[in-house]
Order: sequence, then C-alpha cells, then structure tokens
Amino acid sequence: APLERWYSGLHWGQQVRPGVPGRSPRGRLEVGVPRRGIQAALFPAHIGPAPDPEDWWSYKDNLQGNFVPGPPFWGLVNAAWSLCAVGKRQSPVDVELKRVLYDPFLPPLRLSTGGEKLRGTLYNTGRHVSFLPAPRPVVNVSGGPLLYSHRLSELRLLFGARDGAGSEHQINHQGFSAEVQLIHFNQELYGNFSAASRSPNGLAILSLFVNVAGSSNPFLSRLLNRDTITRISYKNDAYFLQDLSLELLFPESFGFITYQGSLSTPPCSETVTWILIDRALNITSLQMHSLRLLSQNPPSQIFQSLSGNGRPLQPLAHRALRGNRDPRHPERRCRGPNYRLHVDGAPHGR
Repeated sequence: APLERWYSGLHWGQQVRPGVPGRSPRGRLEVGVPRRGIQAALFPAHIGPAPDPEDWWSYKDNLQGNFVPGPPFWGLVNAAWSLCAVGKRQSPVDVELKRVLYDPFLPPLRLSTGGEKLRGTLYNTGRHVSFLPAPRPVVNVSGGPLLYSHRLSELRLLFGARDGAGSEHQINHQGFSAEVQLIHFNQELYGNFSAASRSPNGLAILSLFVNVAGSSNPFLSRLLNRDTITRISYKNDAYFLQDLSLELLFPESFGFITYQGSLSTPPCSETVTWILIDRALNITSLQMHSLRLLSQNPPSQIFQSLSGNGRPLQPLAHRALRGNRDPRHPERRCRGPNYRLHVDGAPHGR
C-alpha cells in the first residue's frame, strides 16, 4: 500500500540517560522517508521536545493542527506496534450472535475483593476516563473462560459524541453509548502487567456496555456524579475515591460472550481474553453530557472533547465466539447461580 511505502523509512530512536525511565518523554525522531514531500505533509515544523515514541498515538489523526497517528497509522509509525497493522486476532470486533457457540460448561465469573471496599484514583489520561485501583485491596477475577486468577489493573471508560455510538465492541452491528472495560493481568503466571501483556494467557478484559436511560448504575453514579466528574475536567486531572463496591457495577444476572483478541490500544498485543457482558448498564443523559464535557487537553489548550475514544472494529475472521447462554433462545432469562457474579465465594444479588 502507498502509505506503507511512505512510512517504510520512518523509525524511532530513543535517548537513554542515566536515571531516566525508558518511557519518559525524551524520544528522538529519526526520519528517512523516501519522498521528501511526505515528511513535510505528515510532520509539520515542530518546536520543542520530540514526542515519546511509546506514547505518540491518538484516536484522531489531527490534534490542534498537528499530526498524531490515529488508528490507521498505529502499526506503521512504531515497529513495536506492528500487530496493530498485521495482527490476525485484533480487537474490538462486531459480535454476531448467530456465530456464538453455546458452551454450557463455562463456569460463572468470580470476583474476589477480600471483603474490602475498593479505593483508587479517577484520572483523565487525555484519552480515557481511567480508574486506577490502590495496591490494597487486591481485586481478582476468575472463572468463566479464565484458567487463572487475574488481578484488576485499571477500569477504563470509553464513550461517544452521540448516543448509541461510543462502545468499541458491537453486538449484531449495534453499538452502545459507552463501554466500561475492566483490565486485568494474570497474576499467577506473571509478576506485573507489562510482562503479562507480552505473554500467552496474559490479560483478561471484562467489558460492560452502557446505554443512556432515565436511571443509572449505582457504581457508575459514584464515578459520574457532578462533584466527582468535574474534578477531572482536563488532561492529567486526578481525584481519589474510596468505599466503592465493584460488584455493584455488574447486572444482577447476566450472560457473557468470550473470544481471544488483543489490546485495543498500541501495541495491540494479542494476549487478551475478552469477556463481554451481555446485559447493558444505564447512565442518565446528564451523566453522559458531563462525560462529553471532559477535555483531552490541559486547560491551557483549546477544548477538545474526550469523546470518540475507541478503536474502529477489526475483522473477527475465523475466531471462535463462545457464550454461556444459548443464543438460539434469547427469550430465556438468565436464571440460577451460573448467571450471577460470585463475590468472595457467594452468588451476588441485590
């Protein structure tokens, strides 16, 4: 493809200084693009430090007049991100229910909190609304398709500029207003998220879809109430929260669909077991409006909404979709303990 040829000579080098972490923003861009006009078009004159190559990506190709690689370019600008362009098990995907294989032997999902309330930091990363749990208590998920216990690393919220078009995944070609992703790493095999993200059976992401309605999920209400959400209006704003009951995020009963995929952000590592909860949550239109007022920039820069922070759909190809509910009989309600979240050893119900 022409774009691939244009980028064939583009590579990154990094300055390494004593005491400076490898991910610090001190990257150095080395350009060897064959056609001189392409460099000028894609990389206008830049004053100031070069961007960190490990962090130089966006969901939009143009930010305030500067080119920043959007999803079509992720796999071209950094060799470590090549899977974003050539991977065969990429995420997100459109789930066609007729392709879901019913697996009656999938056990229920299990959440372990040690009986403690969750606490951590709500953070505007400039790309997502992110909740980073404190080191204690440790929150683990297991069961379902997972062979190992996975530790919660981050809760991430993605949403759109309009209702019905904010989730990364779709069900039968239908999107949702938002998607909550609970990102975990395999703590039984790997010591940290970074090692797990590069390794087989490394990560597990639970996704819950969100609609706009007259009521609101109780867990999301804690995150999205006016006193909280206005504390993270701009990039790098953070606010500490405590006494959160993560089990309240989940529907009282639900089924799930699982498949093998990738991170939906660079480096697009294909080490993720995705678990999609098949019953959507609700938030109010006012809460969604508050999300859309969050800026992906610091206050010193022009406002640009955080909305539209999802990767486009990727081909499912021949990957298997498995579910614990028979899609041939959608009228059947989820009944019994297999369709409830098990919290610290017991089925959860409100």
